[in-house]
Amino acid sequence: MDGSKRTMTEKEDIAIVLDFLPNGYPFENKPVKTPIAQAIGKKHFILLELVPKKEVHLQPYQEVYIGEGKRDQIHHIIGRLPIARLTQTASKELEFVIKELIQKDSARFIEFFNKAQPLSTRMHQLELLPGLGKKHMWEILEERKDKPFESFDDLKKRVKLLPDPEKAVIKRILKEILGDEKHRLFVDIRY
Repeated sequence: MDGSKRTMTEKEDIAIVLDFLPNGYPFENKPVKTPIAQAIGKKHFILLELVPKKEVHLQPYQEVYIGEGKRDQIHHIIGRLPIARLTQTASKELEFVIKELIQKDSARFIEFFNKAQPLSTRMHQLELLPGLGKKHMWEILEERKDKPFESFDDLKKRVKLLPDPEKAVIKRILKEILGDEKHRLFVDIRY
């Protein structure tokens, strides 16, 4: 996970349902409406539109397999979901689901703090996190030389006056999902 330098060829295998519309989108004027699930990829935080198999009813927070093999619940993936098409329910659940994914896989995000690299002579990946400036960046770099960080709590203890690193990661992921970021640390833009 070295930000803009990484190459991601793998696709999402698991998605988390944000909202399920059993009768499709209410604003579509089609005679037969297709059920739609709005979901977020568990690994790369990609927003996706999914079509469930017949007679399958999905629930928010439900994990569904969307990989290459046999899918039990999902018929097909329509594609990336523009953030503007998120339902109110999906929008409200988005931050909560991201927070839960970060907590369940906190080692992945602590690894980011342990291995983040400079983007140029003037900018470091750590500075892309909301609330982290040069002072915090230098403190993190110095502290990780002595010993890698083990948890968000360890990071907060060792770097004085650091804004909540978990919240900073959540905010950064949300900004990347919105698509207005040049450098990407956590969200894959391709699908």
